[in-house]
Formats: sequence, structure tokens, C-alpha cells
Amino acid sequence: MVTIIATLEVKEGKMEEVKEVLKEMVAQIKATEPGTLEYIPHTVKGRDFKNKIVFYEKYKDGEAMKTHMANLAKTGAKLTPLLVPGMDLKTCFEIL
Repeated sequence: MVTIIATLEVKEGKMEEVKEVLKEMVAQIKATEPGTLEYIPHTVKGRDFKNKIVFYEKYKDGEAMKTHMANLAKTGAKLTPLLVPGMDLKTCFEIL
């Protein structure tokens, strides 16, 4: 299994719109990507994280992750304009 932890920054004043877009996006991913086991966006408390979204993503294998990444431009089309460019991306591999 492969886990991704991604932190994205939302443009000022766009958080509520991002939350609505993410509800649609998560539903679409769950319906069309069976190898995506978890795709959970989170807000984070604290001043330093006011405009941050942290994603916890878990994939059956590397192939499932590649499928998700290939679909991301289409599934994330509404989200991308609401974000500050760039992200902090960590690819994690389970120990057990």
C-alpha cells in the first residue's frame, strides 16, 4: 500500500468554496477509482494553518496511485484555480 500526505494552501477567502468542490471531488474519486482506498481532505486548526487543506490518501498499490494522478487534472479542475500554486507532498510506505 502507498500513502500520500499532501498539504495545499487555499487562496484567501476561498475556503468555503474549496470545501464544496472537495465534497464533489471525493465522491467522484470514490465512485471511479476502486484502487483509491482512502481520500480524505482535512482542515487544520491554528493560525499557521488557516488556509491549509491536508489530504490523507491511501492506495492499494503504486498502479492505483498512478491512476489517481492521471485522473487528477480532470477531477481537480474546479479545485486548482482556488489554490495557491505548489504543495507539500509526502509519499509514505507502511512498515507493517
